[in-house]
Amino acid sequence: MSALITTDLVALDVSPGVDKTAVIRQLSELVARSGRATSAEGLYSDAMDREAKVATGLPGGIAIPHCRSAAVTEASLAFARLRPGADFGAADGPADLVFLIAAPEAGDADHLTLLSSLARALVRPEFVASLRSASSADEVVALVQDVVSPAPATAAATPAAAPAAAPAAAPATGGPTLVAISACPTGIAHTYMAADKLAAAAREMGVELHVETQGSSGSTPLDPSVVSKAAAVIFAVDVGVRDRERFAGKPVIQSGTKRAIQEPEVMIREALAAAQDPNARRVPGGSGAEAAASTGSGQGVGSEIRRWLLTGVSYMIPFVAAGGLLIALGFLFGGYQIVNGNPDFEGQSYGLSWLLNNNIFDLPVAPGIEGLNDGLPGYLGALFVVLGQAAFGFLVPALAGYIAFAIADRPGIVPGFVVGAVSLTVGAGFLGGLVGGVIAGFAAKWIAGWKLPAGVRGLQPVVIIPLLATVISSGIMALVLGRPLAIALEGLGNFLTGLSGSSAILLGVILGLMMCFDLGGPVNKAAYVFATTGIGVADPSPASLRIMAIVMGAGMVPPIAMAISTTIRKRLYTQAERENGKAAWLLGASFISEGAIPFAAADPLRVIPSMMLGGATAGALIAAFDVELRAPHGGVFVFFAMTNFVLFLVAVLVGAAVGGIAVTIAKSVGRTPEGAPPAATEEAMVGSASTTGAAAARS
Repeated sequence: MSALITTDLVALDVSPGVDKTAVIRQLSELVARSGRATSAEGLYSDAMDREAKVATGLPGGIAIPHCRSAAVTEASLAFARLRPGADFGAADGPADLVFLIAAPEAGDADHLTLLSSLARALVRPEFVASLRSASSADEVVALVQDVVSPAPATAAATPAAAPAAAPAAAPATGGPTLVAISACPTGIAHTYMAADKLAAAAREMGVELHVETQGSSGSTPLDPSVVSKAAAVIFAVDVGVRDRERFAGKPVIQSGTKRAIQEPEVMIREALAAAQDPNARRVPGGSGAEAAASTGSGQGVGSEIRRWLLTGVSYMIPFVAAGGLLIALGFLFGGYQIVNGNPDFEGQSYGLSWLLNNNIFDLPVAPGIEGLNDGLPGYLGALFVVLGQAAFGFLVPALAGYIAFAIADRPGIVPGFVVGAVSLTVGAGFLGGLVGGVIAGFAAKWIAGWKLPAGVRGLQPVVIIPLLATVISSGIMALVLGRPLAIALEGLGNFLTGLSGSSAILLGVILGLMMCFDLGGPVNKAAYVFATTGIGVADPSPASLRIMAIVMGAGMVPPIAMAISTTIRKRLYTQAERENGKAAWLLGASFISEGAIPFAAADPLRVIPSMMLGGATAGALIAAFDVELRAPHGGVFVFFAMTNFVLFLVAVLVGAAVGGIAVTIAKSVGRTPEGAPPAATEEAMVGSASTTGAAAARS
């Protein structure tokens, strides 16, 4: 096997021209002139196609354009040291060290293993520094051959497939275990660099991490016992994950390989947070219940109940968002009276009667009722209201159905949905959905455990479980629990309707604290469900509309507060956090509280109390201003469904300012921010290959 790199493949201290295309073309010509490619143009074209998929610039002034190409006859490395550097898409600036990795279209495993060894060497600062200081092409060749060609004495102990899996990070005492998959389209460079960056970061953080690389040089699958005990999985991939079903039900953090290279610590922190969040995104193919059973996590009763309820809420929220925004649009086009009953059509609202008794091609004028629009706007308003109310009709059934699903998997869905519908019928509302979903789930799980004769076992999942679990759960709801829960719900509604003055302000403070306590977690979701179910009726009370306004306004505060803080005191934050701060403006304006999660995960003791202070301030002001809101989502973009919008905006901005100033003060007192270098030295640190992502922009 001939050498991957020779002196005629090295160009030192060259000027690349205006952009990276000139660099890749020049390196392609070096490969072709050395007789290792039949066409420089063919290699250049394939390398640029690969570059278009994912930029190959890396932190520290490195770029590794690479490809498989039919034009390549022999695996090759071409190297250029640039003066000045060229932009390859790295967050920290141009690259001055560029390797073109050219592999034959059907490259052999040995060559691909050596290429992956180079990719891994590029994360070592001493290797990169040697390349920068090399005085000749011969010295560069010697450096590269040292890392891609192990000495004969150690070769026997280093199998060809060694790069396929990064070593596990040093285990954290009593901490969770994480697993990761890395894979890029060509499986040559980014695959292994991402794996090594994650493994190195995990070792520094004291986290036990096992990485499986799915690259061109082969893959050593993770031990099933390691997968079984893993608390969460990281997919650092630009392509699909092979054998993904192994991780079914696991909390997952997924992004491209480039992000894993630039900010591995952030991804590990996110995975650790996801492992503690029952509502985290999970790998498809298995329910959370299955995952808990397979890993033997031994969660307590409280954690299990929280997981059940959050599963139901997470599946319910899309119905809330779609239905609520449709109803808000209905009000915009048709007027607020459109949900009221029409005396000319018994049992029908103005909206429904318009839709059933008129058509869009022959629109009569609506009755002369104040607040009810006529013509095409009125008809569209009627349409949106009817669609929105239909979506809202699934709110409680979806809540109950997916609580039962979290307990019993698929057998719980039918009895859960039915008991939710029965809960609405008997007036038990969302309280009935919560209780009924739990009953349906346990009923389905109990019946699923019956040992039936082989002849009828096939009917168990499709007939016996749905029938009997539905009879049990819905029967209990209709005959026993429905009326008491309906009375409790009515009493709660009457209590809220009577709130005014200082009592309403206190409620605003409490809801504001809840919305900012865990930023999308169970407490936040409880406040949100409390608000959305209150407006999911034909004629919501003013108190319910005020509660919805409080919840949305307080939920908008955390991202905006962090955006303010990252703007006024940049030196307190890493470059990645500053980039997150820029995105947080829009996230906050859109009522996406989760936009503040990266900040809270990195520094919870300073961020969360500050956000709660801001949220409580906004909630109290919104209650005092008597703002009402008829839409369950959308932030400032549903201004048309809100009364006193200007005062609402003032309350949100004041709350965000309070939260932003509080977190800035908290981060300024008594410590230098971790990972954020002083402004005077930050530029000097850019370009060091030892940077593990703290100064990299979040993709």
